[in-house]
Amino acid sequence: MKIGILSRKESLYSTKRLVEAAQMRGHDVSVIDHLRCYMNITSRHPSIHYRGENLVGYDAVIPRIGASVTSYGTAVVRQFEMMRVFSLNESVAISRSRDKLRCLQLLAREGLGLPVTAFADSTKMTRDLINVVGGAPLVVKLIEGTQGVGVCLAETQKAAESLIEAFSGLKAQFMVQEFIKEAGGADIRCLVIGNRVVAAMKRQANEGEFRSNLHRGGRASEVKISREERSTAVRAARTMGLNVAGVDLLRSERGPVIMEVNSSPGLEGIETCTGKDIAGKIVEFLEEHAKPGKTRTKGGG
Repeated sequence: MKIGILSRKESLYSTKRLVEAAQMRGHDVSVIDHLRCYMNITSRHPSIHYRGENLVGYDAVIPRIGASVTSYGTAVVRQFEMMRVFSLNESVAISRSRDKLRCLQLLAREGLGLPVTAFADSTKMTRDLINVVGGAPLVVKLIEGTQGVGVCLAETQKAAESLIEAFSGLKAQFMVQEFIKEAGGADIRCLVIGNRVVAAMKRQANEGEFRSNLHRGGRASEVKISREERSTAVRAARTMGLNVAGVDLLRSERGPVIMEVNSSPGLEGIETCTGKDIAGKIVEFLEEHAKPGKTRTKGGG
């Protein structure tokens, strides 16, 4: 197969591993910086151009689209789909998972476990927002934040009110969520490929920090997950329409609750701590599913 990896940098761990895995299986693979692509949008002959060349003959693409460039990145993926190229994750599924409010609403519709979440467009509802999630401590989270950026813990009512007013003053979109104290600063990252969790790791926040992201110094270790956690992760990915996803769960007193569904999960942490060849499993999925002219993936809302 001829495979394109849509990534800003060839040197990124996940990108390098996907290139290695594809080459080991005899595929023709290239890295394409999606922000340097330009497109010819026509009804009969849509095309994508990159570094002066017309990108043709691709059987599949693997999108590694950063959150800050979701709009243009998904437009490039959509253009490949118009050219009848299979995408590991479909453009609409990526967009669906990146919109945190839409994501939570779709997961809630499916009856999946979530932290109590409140959202409003005015600081006039500040106290009502706080009451909806059960009061402080609570988490205030930017809609557009990634890797723990824009996620703040308010331990008191006054701190919560100040955070909400500060975010509103910046014209930033945010949500308010209950704080799952019993999680103890740890979450579970489940790596879903197709209909299976192929690897799982526990990420533990450093002392004094409630965010467990590895980019913020969290520690990773392999973990055994329950049947309910496994089912929750697979259902979350399916609801978003993602073939490959990193589903982040918290262990609460009422069972697993979903914090996030990531359409471009990093491979370094989970491959390192589990010793599993996740990149190889992704390429194997493409080998099985990337058929000529097939661009549709699982459904969602």
